[in-house]
Amino acid sequence: MKQILIIPDINNLDEDIKLADKYSLGFEYNDFFYPDVLDNKDKLNEIVAKYKNNKIPGYSTVHGAFFDVIPFSIDSKIRQVSMLRIEQSIDVAKQLGAKAVVFHTNYNPFLNSVAYVESWIKENIKIWYDIIKNNPDINIYIENMFDVTPDIMLKLGEGLSVHNNFGICLDYAHASLGKVAPYIWAEKLGKFVKHIHINDNDLVSDLHLAWGKGKINRELFYESYEKYMSDATVLIETSLMENKLYSIEVLKNEGFI
Repeated sequence: MKQILIIPDINNLDEDIKLADKYSLGFEYNDFFYPDVLDNKDKLNEIVAKYKNNKIPGYSTVHGAFFDVIPFSIDSKIRQVSMLRIEQSIDVAKQLGAKAVVFHTNYNPFLNSVAYVESWIKENIKIWYDIIKNNPDINIYIENMFDVTPDIMLKLGEGLSVHNNFGICLDYAHASLGKVAPYIWAEKLGKFVKHIHINDNDLVSDLHLAWGKGKINRELFYESYEKYMSDATVLIETSLMENKLYSIEVLKNEGFI
């Protein structure tokens, strides 16, 4: 049975818990990637406590910090803060008993000289190799964000898959905005994909619409999932309750769940 997740709204937690109970959903917490939360220990602990004091699902993931998180920067100060944010995200995930934490590549596709790309791949494999090795008790997933092709992700997968707790998070909506059809991303990366983000868009902007409200070819996604990524967990990455409900109905009606 597929493990489907939703994003809980801490201000509407009872409704999200009811929805999760009804459909056996997990949670992907989106509360902890904001710098103002990570810098406010009391606020962070308050949010963690509220979740832990409620009947949250047994399966969960955490979306890690990503705003300006560039651990591969040539600026040592930026690297230092980026590593702090990564460590904070992993710590929160462990506090919540999450199975995984998701981070972005934050790769800039406009910096595409051969020398830069080769250096980027080498440096990121080195950085994430150590992070993953030092945290064997939690999965670390790397997500495509600005990437326009799956090539960089493929190299990361090849360099990091020696660790059982590494995986790629394929954001299918992000992939639909790139230069390569998203089902090709699934084909190339599928053996490394352990987690997937889905929502819909107009194939131009990252709109985070309800699944079925945009132009993404859903049938190709379902086919790609079954063929290349059938063990991956799937997050319905949209925040409004009405969008979660609509997405679930579409996924049910189309036989995905």
